[in-house]
Amino acid sequence: MKELVDALFRNVPTGVGAHRRDLRLSAPELRKILMEGARAAVSSGRGEAADLDHIEEGGTIPGADPDLVSERAVERGRPQLGTLGSGNHFLEVDRVDEIFHEEAARAFGLAMGQVAFVIHTGSRGLGYQVCDDFLQGMLRAAAKYGIDLPDRQLCCAPIRSEEGKRYLAAMAAAANFAFANRQVIAHYLRETLAKDLGIPPREHRVSTVYDVCHNIAKMESHEVDGRQRRLCVHRKGATRAFPPGHPQTPSAYRAVGQPVLIPGDMGRYSYVLAGTAKAYRETWGSSCHGAGRRLSRAEAKRTSRGRPIVRELEDRGIIVRSAGMATLLEEVPEAYKDVSEVVEVVERAGISRKVARLVPMGVIKG
Repeated sequence: MKELVDALFRNVPTGVGAHRRDLRLSAPELRKILMEGARAAVSSGRGEAADLDHIEEGGTIPGADPDLVSERAVERGRPQLGTLGSGNHFLEVDRVDEIFHEEAARAFGLAMGQVAFVIHTGSRGLGYQVCDDFLQGMLRAAAKYGIDLPDRQLCCAPIRSEEGKRYLAAMAAAANFAFANRQVIAHYLRETLAKDLGIPPREHRVSTVYDVCHNIAKMESHEVDGRQRRLCVHRKGATRAFPPGHPQTPSAYRAVGQPVLIPGDMGRYSYVLAGTAKAYRETWGSSCHGAGRRLSRAEAKRTSRGRPIVRELEDRGIIVRSAGMATLLEEVPEAYKDVSEVVEVVERAGISRKVARLVPMGVIKG
């Protein structure tokens, strides 16, 4: 495990400003990624075509316009494809240690004792810059259209306004970069198994269970007051949880519902759930996306300063590597709620059902 975690830490650049020296995209290559997302990664040889069926929207959010992504955002994104961010972004090596729903677990390809990799990262500096670029414009738009903001961070514009349409197109481009980023990280993960550990693809058989957004606004059709309406569904700190039978639930999972991925903290466990019909009715097909913080980053750093976090986790059988100690202090397990309690609430509410629990063996943090 130590050898695997060290190899992954070498091969997947991690942390603030992390970039790849061997992959700096040309302008046409980046434009294709902003338009096509994970499909562009696959066509470049840094991904698996079979994974596309197991990615939200097939790995491509429609309506993206690369021309609305600023030059500054482009420059930040060009060297960052295939990298982890900082903060709560991570790459974990987990073990399936409990199965709650046998049929769904079989459909997802999960079994007791199996090794699973969990990748949590997004659109890196490119997406951050897109947000930053549009912030002032959206503040002006809110004033222009007479929208009263209780908090300036809620700045917005009508969807059909020029400002709203431009932001949706730029955000779709950033989301496509995120899909491609995770696909490329999965590619380097597979390469690490083959080249560093000598486990060829026919033996490791790594495939994607699911890849899903959790900070995005998307156009979807849902029932409102008894009739179908086209809506812009914002999922911020939430993740899609589509039900059995839905045409956008991958065909391999259509009998049991879309996989819902719920990370916990680096010291305890994470969960795989399945979407439900009740979630589709009551939350427009949405579930939580993680345990949620119990302590702010500043409070976590203050209360854990001086602790030997790496050794504490190793004593619990978890190998951890990080680009800096500050992130580990912010991400100590007790900074988060117990995800098992969060998942229990979600299941009792009927908006997702438990399928499997994963426990960490190796953790890479930004």
